[in-house]
Amino acid sequence: MEQPRDTLQESIARQRAMLTELLRKPLQDVAAEAAKVWPDRVRLDEVLQASLPRVPYCKYLYALNTEGIQLSDNISKEGILTGDYRRDRSQRPYMKEAVPADGFLLSGTYISMRMKRPSLTAIQVVRNDTGRVLGFIGADFDLRELPLTKELYEEPRYWRQIKGDPSIRGTVFHQTRVESLMDRKLDTVLSVVEELMTDRGVFHIILHFSSSRAIIWLYDDPYRYRLLDMDQLVDPDICLAYPRTPYPKEAIVPAGLIRPILEGFRTLRFMDEMFYLRSGTLNIFNGIVGLTFSCDGSHYIPYDEFLNKDHAFWQMALPDSA
Repeated sequence: MEQPRDTLQESIARQRAMLTELLRKPLQDVAAEAAKVWPDRVRLDEVLQASLPRVPYCKYLYALNTEGIQLSDNISKEGILTGDYRRDRSQRPYMKEAVPADGFLLSGTYISMRMKRPSLTAIQVVRNDTGRVLGFIGADFDLRELPLTKELYEEPRYWRQIKGDPSIRGTVFHQTRVESLMDRKLDTVLSVVEELMTDRGVFHIILHFSSSRAIIWLYDDPYRYRLLDMDQLVDPDICLAYPRTPYPKEAIVPAGLIRPILEGFRTLRFMDEMFYLRSGTLNIFNGIVGLTFSCDGSHYIPYDEFLNKDHAFWQMALPDSA
């Protein structure tokens, strides 16, 4: 049985836990050393400069008082940067988060003021020998320079519905489907598309029924898309432009179900003059069918679930989602 995959939030939480484990002890050590010389600017700079190599991936290291005012200079790999001494950081995102009881906080990701880059800041409370809070050690990190696990987040395979432009939804009851060039030649178009997907290496397609065009991605050239107009979509010779390619073993969608899915697009295109399919997508690797309707609502649904929904289901579901 396939193991359940992490949600996007679970994947992010796992990355943050790894970074917390990596950074907590080094910053605790920095805080312990800084407490001995607090709040002397020169001596804090010396402590931070000596400690920086022990804080992995750190871009800037600095000390703050309890009000969020910087007591040291910024310490970087390039040396001491004096421009931020006495800077008020109290309104920055990482200073507005509650520091946990253990005194260490890894902030949420934010956009840095100067470089406009996604960044993180780790905050470590500094205490004296009696436990009184003196201030904080701050460590800034550029997201590009942080290590992440090599596990790529994978989209979950469940049905999702996304509402579109409210102005389109508001006028849906005043519109009717206009026959497109693709509508008139749909038998030929679907046969050409089936051939491209089952035998010519196309793994992802977007069929724009209303504007009579298609966009395709090829298994052997996945970084570039190709635009097919109606002249190409109704000409079976187009298949000769793409070499015969075995249907990929990694595909989730069985080759024999490509045609039934495409026929499902046809059904939804013609099912109603008011609520009808404007575009349909299919990706054989993640097994997701994408549907955008005249009400501008979009549905992303696993292929097998899509095949189990009949005409009557969509006729009832779409007006409610408009």
